[in-house]
Amino acid sequence: MIKLKTPESESFGDALSELVRQGARQIIATAVEVELQAFLAQYQDLKDDQGRQAVVRNGYLPQRAVTTGIGALEVRVPKVRDRSGQGIKFNSSLLPPYLKRSRSVEELLPWLYLKGISTGDFSEALTSLVGAEATGLSANTISRLKAKWTAEHDQWQHRSLKSKRYVYVWADGIYFNIRDGDRQCILVLIGVSQTGQKELLGLEMGLRESELNWKTLLLRLQDQGLADAPELAIGDGALGFWSALSQVFPSTKVQRCWVHKTANVLNYLPKSQQPQAKAGLQEIYNAATKATADVAFERFINSYKAKYSKAVECLSKDRQKLLAFYEFPAEHWLHLRTTNPIESTFATVRLRTKKTRAEGDRGKLPPAHFLGCVSCASILSLVFKLLQSAQKRWLRIRGFDHLGSCN
Repeated sequence: MIKLKTPESESFGDALSELVRQGARQIIATAVEVELQAFLAQYQDLKDDQGRQAVVRNGYLPQRAVTTGIGALEVRVPKVRDRSGQGIKFNSSLLPPYLKRSRSVEELLPWLYLKGISTGDFSEALTSLVGAEATGLSANTISRLKAKWTAEHDQWQHRSLKSKRYVYVWADGIYFNIRDGDRQCILVLIGVSQTGQKELLGLEMGLRESELNWKTLLLRLQDQGLADAPELAIGDGALGFWSALSQVFPSTKVQRCWVHKTANVLNYLPKSQQPQAKAGLQEIYNAATKATADVAFERFINSYKAKYSKAVECLSKDRQKLLAFYEFPAEHWLHLRTTNPIESTFATVRLRTKKTRAEGDRGKLPPAHFLGCVSCASILSLVFKLLQSAQKRWLRIRGFDHLGSCN
């Protein structure tokens, strides 16, 4: 029996489609709102100089389209205001800003793979996200794409850096689980060029962030033509990076990440003391001048040394390296105090990793959904593609016109 379309049936179909779309928009908005509330809860104890809540919601980003299986949906993502000056931003793991602005399937695939989607499940996963665009994405197609990404990464690792100079660099080690059960570390180096643009500078597989692996990465950059040492390097205190840096670029000054140091110091304090201690640490790195920071530093030491000597020792031993950023233009301090450029780039992957582990421990997810489905051979090229995609949206640092004075 052939059914003919009538104006009434088309009208009903349009109304039904719009109803589904409205429901989808509401579901997305609700899910993102839950994410936002959890994000704000993380910073509920953070206050600004006037004692006000430092991180608060601040309207919405401009409305944009998100491609789904029922077509493009217009969504609005909430944003936050950070009164503390630390550059804290809210990024939804459901709607990553660097991913959803593009409909390129090649940008979407490595992100999905790192989330734990197996090769055989790509077609189904992509169909639910981008509809008919996923047609023909078989396991063989995905394998060919991964081979292409590997070749692109290899070519990138041999690019010439003879004409490049990076004033600042951020270093960190990012851990992922792989199939054989080991935790594989990827060494990430992001640099700031003389024009103020943040660029992916180095990316290599490592072993527990060791000195040897970091030295290999830095020597590779020299072999590619990077002759000038960075003025300042920012990273976590536990990295083997620092020993390697002193051997390859001995003139580079050291800045320890305040986020990592704050966490380390607070670990030596009881929970009841942590909010006040955290505020005291913020007074140090948010100080308007180096002299004011020194005063706040001494105040913290005198406040806690009698009862919590280990916390004071943890802070004091890196005093010079924690305050090194004050030697550079004030416009750059916000960027130089932490490893946020690396942390924020990997935030959505890490958030999903923690969630799947927790659910897996309770027996809610099969092992195939774990990040461990990514093999050691594939993970580096996938991370490279993820960073390439993110790099397109990285902004120049504030006051980039002052970089000429960093010599």
